[in-house]
Amino acid sequence: MSRHRRGLAWLVLPTLALLAGCTSVPLKEGGTLTSYSQLSPSKGKFTKSRTFVDAQGLAGVRTVSIVPTTFSFDAASRIKTPQDRALVSNALDRAVCVSLSDKYQIVPTGQPADMIVRTVVTDIVATNKTMAGVSTAVSLGSSLALPVGIPRLPVGLGGLAVEAEAVDVGGTQRAAVVWSKGANSITNNARVSEVGDAYSLAANFGKYFSRMLVSGKEPKGLDLSLPSGQRLNSALGGKPKYAACDAFGRSPGLAGIVADKVGAPPQWTDKQPKIPTQQASTL
Repeated sequence: MSRHRRGLAWLVLPTLALLAGCTSVPLKEGGTLTSYSQLSPSKGKFTKSRTFVDAQGLAGVRTVSIVPTTFSFDAASRIKTPQDRALVSNALDRAVCVSLSDKYQIVPTGQPADMIVRTVVTDIVATNKTMAGVSTAVSLGSSLALPVGIPRLPVGLGGLAVEAEAVDVGGTQRAAVVWSKGANSITNNARVSEVGDAYSLAANFGKYFSRMLVSGKEPKGLDLSLPSGQRLNSALGGKPKYAACDAFGRSPGLAGIVADKVGAPPQWTDKQPKIPTQQASTL
């Protein structure tokens, strides 16, 4: 590296530290869980959660049905179009469906199952599309001119709050979570869409909740395990292990990774289901 470029690097690195930021999204009860009494106290600073899991009650589960994610009235009112809300709900349900397929047989919604999973988006902080576009331009431009690219500007970041539960055939709650997370300027790329951040955070939540159901305990830290073959195939846009997962569309695969890097709206590459899932916008 030339002396000039090394000098630029020393100028950029402190800037990266200053630019690091995230949106804080409070935990929000939507009143849709069977019970909140067994949830743990709130944990986490950036990713906040209250959880409950009955490992013994989950032990005998073999089949799972996933009810399409719905939105509370408040959350739905923050996002203008049903299409954008569908992007978020499908991303969340897709992540749950594919991840749970490692352990359980997934059956179509409405068919008998040992366990029913249902999720409600209780709040959304919309991404500022203008600032997302500016951030993308700055990041891409800096990566061409500087040895260290400038990350996303810490303004106009979005966020997501969700509550979910798993109940058995008798209606007994076997697992539940109230969860919230805001996008940050380091790990969440800016996408020019009102739901650009909520879309990626929805998949993040789906994997988190699935880990809890599969393991029978609260997830802690990053999941460093290697993905199974079926999860890897699904991540690349392939056919899911169980046909029921196709109700939530398929992953955009490599095209989605590229779109994420260049700030393209998720609807450009997201593979929506052929028959859209029913999206309830108010509760």
